[in-house]
Amino acid sequence: MARRGKKKGRPISGWLVLDKPVGMGSTEAVSKVKWLFQAEKAGHAGTLDPLASGMLPIALGEATKTVPYVMDGAKVYRFTVAWGEERSTDDLEGHATKSSEQRPSEAEVATLLPRYTGVIMQAPPQFSAVKIDGNRAYDLAREGEAVEIPPREVEIGRFDLIEHRGDRTVLEIECGKGTYVRSLARDMGRDLGCFGHIAELRRTEVEPFTSGDLVTVAALEGALEGHEGDERFAALDGFLVETAAALEFLPQLAVSDDAATRIRLGNPVIVRGRDAPVEAEEVCATARGKLIAIGAVEAGMFKPKRVFAG
Repeated sequence: MARRGKKKGRPISGWLVLDKPVGMGSTEAVSKVKWLFQAEKAGHAGTLDPLASGMLPIALGEATKTVPYVMDGAKVYRFTVAWGEERSTDDLEGHATKSSEQRPSEAEVATLLPRYTGVIMQAPPQFSAVKIDGNRAYDLAREGEAVEIPPREVEIGRFDLIEHRGDRTVLEIECGKGTYVRSLARDMGRDLGCFGHIAELRRTEVEPFTSGDLVTVAALEGALEGHEGDERFAALDGFLVETAAALEFLPQLAVSDDAATRIRLGNPVIVRGRDAPVEAEEVCATARGKLIAIGAVEAGMFKPKRVFAG
């Protein structure tokens, strides 16, 4: 008698823009959403620490193929720096390693911000997911090993002072991939001579998603109440954002049904239309408004690199 294969889940695709609560890890959040949707596969676009809250875009099904594009998008964080202590984890979770009675004025903090705006070099925290000789930095740090993490280039497009309350300052940044907000608190505290760590952190935006896309865990669980079978999933699926939303910044190429069939088989097609690109490294091909593939246009031909199921 043939053995039954393990149930894989639903072939549902799209983005769920979760408003992750404090205390929940990013991996835990992905598992929760995957279970609620009974999805075949899921992944997230940018880790949020358990002590952080806010926007965690979670890709389901075919949307996982677009995760790198969202990872590269601009992000906005609003955070509170507590002055007077530097901590081992650069946030509330760690123990104090340095302290000072000195507190900065609002003017002193404001004067420092231009130094951290634009392209800067930043050393990630000791407790981070950065790999050192194949090991995660946080694993080495938990074992008591001091590791040297070389600074890396990051970009901060905007850095605003929102509120200053003596021993705490609320700040907001718009930044690129790889920026560690905890490192900002640590480095600013050292520059100001008073030390500092993150007391509160919330990610408010991840390009291309907005606050209007946010969905809470409570809303997801509430949508299931009183529903069974297909109705259960219909209620949840209404929260999803189309997979193609992650690719809106790419040039768009509309193709015919016949061309879509050829592309899905991995074949190149002739690019037609007055506004079609002649040369482009990355183009998003659609048919009847549905995402077909990401590919390159070379010499008037669209060549698929990544194909999406219909």
